[in-house]
Amino acid sequence: MSRPEHIAPPELFYGIDEAKKYTNNSRIATIQAEMTLRAVELLTLPDDGVPCYLLDIGCGSGLSGEILEEDGHVWVGMDIAPAMLDIAVDKELEGDLFQQDIGQGLGFRPGTFDGAISVSVLQWLCNADKAENKPRYRLQRFFSTLFMALQRGARAVFQFYPENDKQVDMIMGTAMKCGFTGGLVVDYPNSKKARKFYLCLFAGQAAPGQKHELPQGLDNEAPGVAYTETRIHNKARGKSSRRPVKDANWVLHKKDLARKRGKEDVPLDSKYTARKRKPRF
Repeated sequence: MSRPEHIAPPELFYGIDEAKKYTNNSRIATIQAEMTLRAVELLTLPDDGVPCYLLDIGCGSGLSGEILEEDGHVWVGMDIAPAMLDIAVDKELEGDLFQQDIGQGLGFRPGTFDGAISVSVLQWLCNADKAENKPRYRLQRFFSTLFMALQRGARAVFQFYPENDKQVDMIMGTAMKCGFTGGLVVDYPNSKKARKFYLCLFAGQAAPGQKHELPQGLDNEAPGVAYTETRIHNKARGKSSRRPVKDANWVLHKKDLARKRGKEDVPLDSKYTARKRKPRF
């Protein structure tokens, strides 16, 4: 199967039909939620109850933004595909959305964001789908402007699908030249199905009393678990427990939020809320 970035530029590949199919696919939504939660975990944001101001790079139809909202953060989402952004707008998400080609750089004021995440986007910058698109220049432009847009000591975490080691070296080398430190975190490296790559970057020196340490990749759990569940850390007990990404409480909260926004077609709450349904044939 051809990689999506080899078929067409993202703004064309994710047209109306493909954007709807991507957003409505429950398997994709679950995987996206898991990777977003993992990216937020790798950001190591302060656990002081104060919402952080985050940038969602390649926000698409808002699947990642919904997770950021559930975690109580304020966010800004950017994407190059108009069809994806149209779906995000229809969801009436709380984040600010705008269309932007990240390869042309970011136009934010210095030190705007407390952190940045990106899911399944970074590899698109490595594809020269147009004669004027030079991957190294686009990566340099992106990383240099992102470095300026982050608070000093903040982190940026990118989940991406590298095509080969050469591509990884180009991405990481460019990021380091733009001032970042950090490295690659690989979850489940011995599983072809569950393996995930996260580029964890540090923008400058850590805050006083803290230090930057590259997190360890996950490798001690069953590969299939990564797609359906999320790690919830209980600091009081010093243990890790697990719950489904989208349980009944999550669904009820989304319904309540929709009703407050005046939507009239919200399904009624019942004992069947968030139940698993058999596949349709």
